[in-house]
Amino acid sequence: MPLRNKIRPSGPLRHPSPQSRSTSAKSPSPFAHSLASWGTARLALTAFFAVDGLLFAAWVVRIPDVRSQVHASHSALGLALLCVSAGAVVTMPVVGRLCLRYGPRPVTVASLAVLALAVPLPAHTHSVTALGGVLLLFGAGYGGANVAMNSAAVEIVAELGRPVMPSFHAGYSLGGLLGAGVGGLLAGPLTAAEWLALAGLAGLAVTAAAGVALLRSPAARPVSAASTPSTPSARTAPSSGRVLVLLLGLTALCTAYGEGAVADWTTLHLTDDVHAGARVAAAAYAAYALAMTTGRIGGTWLSLRLGQHRVMILGGLTAAAGMLLAALAPLVPLAVAGFVLVGLGLANIFPLAIARAGTVGGPQGVALASTLGYAGMLIGPPVIGFLADATSLPLALTTVAAAAVVAAVLPLAARRH
Repeated sequence: MPLRNKIRPSGPLRHPSPQSRSTSAKSPSPFAHSLASWGTARLALTAFFAVDGLLFAAWVVRIPDVRSQVHASHSALGLALLCVSAGAVVTMPVVGRLCLRYGPRPVTVASLAVLALAVPLPAHTHSVTALGGVLLLFGAGYGGANVAMNSAAVEIVAELGRPVMPSFHAGYSLGGLLGAGVGGLLAGPLTAAEWLALAGLAGLAVTAAAGVALLRSPAARPVSAASTPSTPSARTAPSSGRVLVLLLGLTALCTAYGEGAVADWTTLHLTDDVHAGARVAAAAYAAYALAMTTGRIGGTWLSLRLGQHRVMILGGLTAAAGMLLAALAPLVPLAVAGFVLVGLGLANIFPLAIARAGTVGGPQGVALASTLGYAGMLIGPPVIGFLADATSLPLALTTVAAAAVVAAVLPLAARRH
């Protein structure tokens, strides 16, 4: 809507008298400037989301190799993966303050550089302790990048006045698809160390190129300066607003719990329990990533046709059914089909929850919902690891289905607020 309002005045001002040229120059100039600058900034930020997903997927498809290298049990690997959570949790509040002080764009560039440098390190460890140490750095880069990128995305969404948040997360999913697909194809020719080093170099190259474009784009206005219809109501009823943001954050947490668990345990489940080969397991994760990418590309259209609440509810139920199939099916094709359903179901819940939290609570709402959401992504893998040792990995993965059902129910409670 804001862009349409800018376009309309520019028409009649294209035919002014010479003496009114100074007035006409003021209208088209901001629009042309906005169109070019936000297009560049949006494209560059989407590239950052994509490289973030690529680097994470590059690590995911080689987790079995690294686990064998360090001789880790399920629970020991879960503890090592918990270090990713620890690194992110410690870093996220710091990154939030850095974004307020320096702006989210330079912090995004710095965080992605740290992540790209950390990706090759796990392949050079030979103990669970060493693996946990390098995953602390990996988690710091990953958590910092996601907080900074979402903060920058919220600014661009506010400037454009359009619900484009799913498109940024589609970039993340597309990067995950590329990382998993290429990583699977190169699972034989390249060792884990060679593949992760190649992924890190690619991440640094994209970070440098997209960083120049993003930093050269004009700075966005603070999100608080762009008022939304929901913001005044949140201020007049702060308690209700906080409850709604909390519900949305818990929705994001349940969704991200599933994303993190699927990312870190899909390949192990398929190789250990369903007896698939390494390439097939990597292809299954790629299929999951492709499904999530497709769902997010169509996320804005689905939200306009069905409504955001319906998209979130139906997505949660679809993901729950898919996860039960993926975890319990004895055949590889059925398990892969289940992971595809999980990808389609989870695709839009997280970005819609984050966007809605920003509408209701402004920057504080985005921060709370994002922190809860990414906490879910990071605690999922270690929880699955402990449950797998206590019971079995397929049974542990059914908790993802339970979390997806909760993610489907919470939007109903959020609607009442």
